[in-house]
Amino acid sequence: MSRIGRKPIPLPAGVKYTVQGNKVTVEGPKGKVVALIAEGISLETKDGVLNVVRESDKYAAVHGLTRALVYNAVHGVTSGWKRELDIVGIGYRAELKGKGTVVFTLGYSHQIELPLPTGIEVAIDPKMTHISVSGIDRQKVGQVAADMRSLRKPDPYKNKGVRYSDEKLKKKAGKTGSK
Repeated sequence: MSRIGRKPIPLPAGVKYTVQGNKVTVEGPKGKVVALIAEGISLETKDGVLNVVRESDKYAAVHGLTRALVYNAVHGVTSGWKRELDIVGIGYRAELKGKGTVVFTLGYSHQIELPLPTGIEVAIDPKMTHISVSGIDRQKVGQVAADMRSLRKPDPYKNKGVRYSDEKLKKKAGKTGSK
């Protein structure tokens, strides 16, 4: 049996879900998120807890996945998801342009404008080197943060670039000249 699939999902007060076909819509205080449910998987509520149940062992491969997707939706509509990035490098910075665009200066000959999808909020500190990406959909938050990081990946030799705040980099030694 799937260890992750068996874990119950606590349903906080004010969170409701509806199942329509292979989609579950989770509504809560922060908004609503739609998650997919695999074939052969069903949801049951008991004592304020949501359980993900599979019909048979044939669906074991997607049991834990479906539970994780539903949990991410429930957590997103109650607490939300957040991802932090740091910009390291002389002259590297980011700033908000209006509500839906982030402008990056990352050492290229031009500035890079990154439009934000709906439901994603970005906060930039006053030094313009720390970015917080937040929203209720975990997949969107992670994708936007990954897109920002890919604009200038961390350089292993100088440690410059855009990186996740919790990312540990191992600095490489450069060339050692021959004598």
